[in-house]
Amino acid sequence: MANITHRIAAALALLCLLTFFLATVWVELFGSHETVAWVKSLIVTPGLWIMVPAMVATGGSGMLIGKGRRGRLVESKKKRMPFIALNGLLVLVPCAIVLHQWADQGRFDTTFYFVQAIELLAGATNLVLMCLNVRDGLRMTGRLRPAATVTSSLGK
Repeated sequence: MANITHRIAAALALLCLLTFFLATVWVELFGSHETVAWVKSLIVTPGLWIMVPAMVATGGSGMLIGKGRRGRLVESKKKRMPFIALNGLLVLVPCAIVLHQWADQGRFDTTFYFVQAIELLAGATNLVLMCLNVRDGLRMTGRLRPAATVTSSLGK
């Protein structure tokens, strides 16, 4: 049961984060201020109400699955998870809430875009780390083979 929960929660959390990131970039490039405010609103509600529990379920089920397991891949995933969680709770969630409030007030100033840049950088970082965890999880289950070593024929 923990394996299924972990897969579903991880996929949902990753999909939420990717959707928030892409929607933000798209609306900032091509949308009006009203559209930016609407997207920011959706990211907070229902977005965070879906993503945060999915992240908690991913972390909790991952701990259950990884309990007693050893190995390079398990250790790599365990090292990434605290950073992903702290980045999410201390940077992404507060940024999302503040940006939503400011966008709702029509406050699109330098500070708004500075916080937006921080949010995008933190989001990109979490996306990369989460994708690395997915990759390592797939390798652990045998669904993804390790990358083949490339050898050079130049030395022959």
